[in-house]
Amino acid sequence: GMEGTGSGTSTSVVADWSLVFWTLCSVILPVLITLWCSFQRSRRQVLIRDIFRKSKHDWHYTDLFGQPSYCCVCAQHILQGAFCNCCGLRVSEGCLKKADQRFLCKEIMMRSNGGAHSSMPHHWIRGNVPLCSCCMICKQQCGTQPKLCDYRCVWCQYTVHDECMMDNLKTEECTFGEFRDLIIPPYYLSTINQMRKDRRTNYEKVVPYCRKHWMPVIVLANTRSGNNMGETLLGEFKILLNPVQVFDLRKIAPAKALQLCTLLPCNAVRVLVCGGDGTVGWVLDAIDEMKIKGQERYVPQVAVLPLGTGNDLSNTLGWGAGYAGEVPVEQILRNVMEADGIKLDRWKVQVTNKGYYNLRKPKVFTMNNYFSIGPDALMALNFHAHREKTPSLFSSRIINKAVYFFYGTKDCLVQECKDLNKKVELELDGEKIQLPNLEGIIVLNIGYWGGGCRLWEGMGDEPYPLARHDDGLLEVVGVHGSFHCAQIQVKLANPVRLGQAHTVRLILKSSKMPMQVDGEPWAQGPCTVTITHKTHALVLYHSSEQTDDDASSVSEQDHMKEQTDEDV
Repeated sequence: GMEGTGSGTSTSVVADWSLVFWTLCSVILPVLITLWCSFQRSRRQVLIRDIFRKSKHDWHYTDLFGQPSYCCVCAQHILQGAFCNCCGLRVSEGCLKKADQRFLCKEIMMRSNGGAHSSMPHHWIRGNVPLCSCCMICKQQCGTQPKLCDYRCVWCQYTVHDECMMDNLKTEECTFGEFRDLIIPPYYLSTINQMRKDRRTNYEKVVPYCRKHWMPVIVLANTRSGNNMGETLLGEFKILLNPVQVFDLRKIAPAKALQLCTLLPCNAVRVLVCGGDGTVGWVLDAIDEMKIKGQERYVPQVAVLPLGTGNDLSNTLGWGAGYAGEVPVEQILRNVMEADGIKLDRWKVQVTNKGYYNLRKPKVFTMNNYFSIGPDALMALNFHAHREKTPSLFSSRIINKAVYFFYGTKDCLVQECKDLNKKVELELDGEKIQLPNLEGIIVLNIGYWGGGCRLWEGMGDEPYPLARHDDGLLEVVGVHGSFHCAQIQVKLANPVRLGQAHTVRLILKSSKMPMQVDGEPWAQGPCTVTITHKTHALVLYHSSEQTDDDASSVSEQDHMKEQTDEDV
């Protein structure tokens, strides 16, 4: 009986050990496989990144292409892979290295082989043509077959069927297509470069400098604005234009990017700013710096593609309050070509703290939109404070609007801005104004305020002279509190109109008050605020077909038109 027990114990021990062994195997094996896979993946990513970094192409990786795509090397259908943001090539991960060596990207500058060029052939790439494109030869739709087929020229965007592609097309001169008036051709920059080396400045003979309608565009995109919209736009503009014309403001400051204007014809360049009103202000500041540097004749005209929400400056200039991809990029470029040049007043806001002992320099701001003291500044201040605490919350438009509304209503209870009329003195062109009972004062340069509301004209029967942003006059209004602000925004009330003036002085006698210039808020102690005219900016006005229910905006456009005609 004893031996039986012993052998039983030994078999159970073996069974236990084998159980432990298999359990360990079942745990460790998947872990090892996972580790091996992640090691391989990271190795692959390092290799891909290495190719991306050294490449002449502007490669980006995507997990899912937005349309049916085929690899430009092996012609297989691919769901994920890399695409070039400049020439539009698409390639599977495995073929990336081959594609990178085999295909040239768009040339920003032509390598000059001695002579100056004034033309260049098409640059065709095969497959993945845009969905609704027509063949330039037979005028039928391209890209209809489910395979790698048909060609597109990366400069003029023309497309051709495989069977319509003839040898002469491969050498034919490229016309640069619909946007030839906006594109800086690669041979232009290499010619100018060569001339600069030879110290010659007679650019007038260079093509297309000598062309009457050439108005090269420079695109400045703020990729931080509007939920990655900026990133997408950068790519779309690089595909349609010369990548040298398209700048990411996260990587290069506007002042540096605008130096490209000095190589282009005077009074012809148009700048398209993609970003919020803040970005537009940043670019206008850089243009003012050009004037100071003595580069006045190279100053460009500024058009806006508003990203984010509630961009009042952009809205006043006819470009809308916020772009969310509803209009194709081609249409935006057409709008930029057709827009009319007008002037925009820019103002200097100087805040001097009270007291002789205060030797600090006064704060100086440049204002394009508006200055305010009171509830809307307080709202912006609270909003900014919270945005800094929990930035993740503020990526959505709806949440932004809700939070803004919440702060407005909360302020109804606290009434920090009560009896503003007893705490401040207001002078318009040196004349002291008797203030009614107010909680806030807003000084406007432009027609829109608070994300799309026409503050000065308001609503109602008595027609008010329209607010203008090129007449050297500021409009000054008062509000009774944040509830009044909200009523104005939904067109249920009018502000208190205090008058128009060329210079505004506001003296804060006692207490701390919230103030803001163009949406940048701060809390301010006793001081004097002086607002005077600083300069004119050249901006582009887009007169769209009116969708708004205001007849006022239509009449404003006619008004603007007459004015620009007078100016001209």
